[in-house]
Amino acid sequence: MKEDINRALEVLRSGGVILYPTDTIWGLGCDATNPEAVEKVYRIKEREPNKSMLILVDYPARVERYVEEMPDIAWDLIEVTNKPLTIIYHQAKHLPENLVASDGSIGIRVVQDKFCQQLITRFGRPVVSTSANLANQPAPANFKEIDRTIIDSVDYVVKWRQNETKKSSPSGIIKLGPGGEVEVIRE
Repeated sequence: MKEDINRALEVLRSGGVILYPTDTIWGLGCDATNPEAVEKVYRIKEREPNKSMLILVDYPARVERYVEEMPDIAWDLIEVTNKPLTIIYHQAKHLPENLVASDGSIGIRVVQDKFCQQLITRFGRPVVSTSANLANQPAPANFKEIDRTIIDSVDYVVKWRQNETKKSSPSGIIKLGPGGEVEVIRE
């Protein structure tokens, strides 16, 4: 795992794109603060740039760095969730325009996965996470389901957990409004 983290860090720092296991499904990732790297992910996925992507952070307090307001309910949700949960916050900050949704919102997940936590902590910045599939195709449940086009398009493919065969699923998604309103997008 250490070698994979070191190599992934080199790629992230140079503005490249990695294919990596997350606490949910395999994802495409890059430096979430680098607009050129974000653009590369859109190109690899053949995805419309008006569809925003989420970011991963290593611990809850890091969320505050990337949103204008952290509603109290967000702290509660992060603390009590027993499965991966992406929270959409209504006003992003310190992130490139091409990563943020047209309404100014951003999805953020605090990862529980050991590999992701170590990678993000050492990187010191959030990492983009979007499913490792072409636009309008199903998300891969494990590494073996990832389209060869995706694998061949990234700058580094993490070896960690490639042989796992269990079927993973995407995170739950909750959107928080400016007044703390809660909308469940995906359970």
